[in-house]
Amino acid sequence: MAERLGLFGGSFDPVHRGHLALAEAALAALALDRVLWLPAGQPWQKTRAMTPAVDRLAMLRLALAGQPRFVLDARETERRGPSYTLDSVCQLRAEHPAARLFLLIGQDQFAGFHTWHGWREILQQLELAVAARPGAAAQADAAVRQQRWHPLPLPPQDISSTAIRARVAAGASIADLVPPEVARYIDHHGLYRAASGS
Repeated sequence: MAERLGLFGGSFDPVHRGHLALAEAALAALALDRVLWLPAGQPWQKTRAMTPAVDRLAMLRLALAGQPRFVLDARETERRGPSYTLDSVCQLRAEHPAARLFLLIGQDQFAGFHTWHGWREILQQLELAVAARPGAAAQADAAVRQQRWHPLPLPPQDISSTAIRARVAAGASIADLVPPEVARYIDHHGLYRAASGS
């Protein structure tokens, strides 16, 4: 039987409970064997400076510890230049030629998927799994919606890395938003204390 792999990319700056809930929902809904977490190096569509990869990787390792079906894949942080999902998808397809691949994305990414570099080629290699934010319908460009995609049922929660960075900068608690090990890492390393962008 073909292996079923979820690919979960993002800046994870920081990783939070919403990310973990999405990955858990994907495991169940799509009967995945594993979820590969692919933190971005330098996403080409992001304008703000990101937290160094070493810190984002460390927080992910802490968040994923003890979850045998969650695998950290650091290839994008090791690649020079902008991070393109297409490059990673093509590599993973070559490494797992018989696997069924699912790209886990949120509603905002689904809506803008037609602007991604090589999006048509990406969809030749895998299927999309879309998690809508609470109260939001899954909207996307018509050409993207015509492709095979799967809605991901998610428990209602509205957590964003942007809001977490803002709360840390304001001195507010993030204990309910990230795993305790991640909260301790952020505090110990003094991350996000300066005002942050989007």
